Amino acid sequence: MDSLDINTLRGLDGEQLLEALQRIAITQKISDIHINPQKGDVRIEWRQQGILMPLLTVSHDVYITMQRRIKFHSKLKLNIESAAQDGQYTFAFEDRMINVRVATIPTRFGEAFTLRFLDPKRGIVPLNVLGFPEEIEKKLRELIELPNGLILVTGPTGSGKTTTLYALLSLVTGKDRNIVTLEDPIEYELPGIIQSQVDPDHGYTFASGLRSILRHDPDIILVGEIRDYETAQTAIDASLTGHLVLATLHTNSAIEAIPRLLSMGVSPYTFAPALRAILAQRLIRTLTDECKKKETCDASDPKTFGGQCALPELLVASNNVRDLILSQAHESEVEEAARKEGYLSMHDWGEKFIQEKISLREEIARVTA
Repeated sequence: MDSLDINTLRGLDGEQLLEALQRIAITQKISDIHINPQKGDVRIEWRQQGILMPLLTVSHDVYITMQRRIKFHSKLKLNIESAAQDGQYTFAFEDRMINVRVATIPTRFGEAFTLRFLDPKRGIVPLNVLGFPEEIEKKLRELIELPNGLILVTGPTGSGKTTTLYALLSLVTGKDRNIVTLEDPIEYELPGIIQSQVDPDHGYTFASGLRSILRHDPDIILVGEIRDYETAQTAIDASLTGHLVLATLHTNSAIEAIPRLLSMGVSPYTFAPALRAILAQRLIRTLTDECKKKETCDASDPKTFGGQCALPELLVASNNVRDLILSQAHESEVEEAARKEGYLSMHDWGEKFIQEKISLREEIARVTA
């Protein structure tokens, strides 16, 4: 079953329902499915193009079968329901294998599940397909060719950070550069590079893994996420010793990444010269060609939107910006200096997207508010 028919779904048992939801999720480009037990039934929702939408409710009997199948597939402990667990499994779809990341948490009425679908067909996308404005795409292409330095990509979970980083790495794969990644977990397989996955249970963390990677003579290093001082400072030191380091960070804007790293305790005297650029991004839904022809479009109607693109802001580390980092200036001072050099915020780009009928004001507000 590859199409959505709620009545048909309601007639399936738990195992059949899970298989049907998996196939429909890939066909309709669903990123996540949420299974949430309630007192009288179990609510199933999914996220499509960034929007969480209710799908259907099922009985607890159906849920129990789904629960057992999911935990069996993802090798989670069947007899533990009072603690959070994480796992993953794969299933075949057409010509490829789909990876499903599973997370559970205990709730009052049973375990809640989140299934995240990682489709290699969607995950490895050329940079020019991501929808960046032309001038930002051009600058990103220049940045990935640099011999050294630190490039940060920031944004919340689900904002497309990993997809952007993979697209950048794809530009330089096979160009006589040794590329090594450190991820948690490895989301998609990239041919031609070395991918490594952290394993904290065995002492292989981002910090220790990054130190190990440096002994493998890398030209480019991708650090899946900077979470602590040790990882941050090691990444900065690596970028100062002849490596190009790409890393993600959870901040709301590009400029906020600067005080975030400084608050971790990194030295401004190493951070400033290492930094090359900070890209912040969100994913927004884009208007269909039909809606672009209309005077007004209804943001609450899913048919208004046909796809997604990146809403960005790119802070390039000029000499002025580096000097302000060294002096630990306030964010407003950094933004003022950057604007004089052409920096545009996410809100600025959002206004451009509205004027060019790429998206709607309501959609820009949804992801930037």
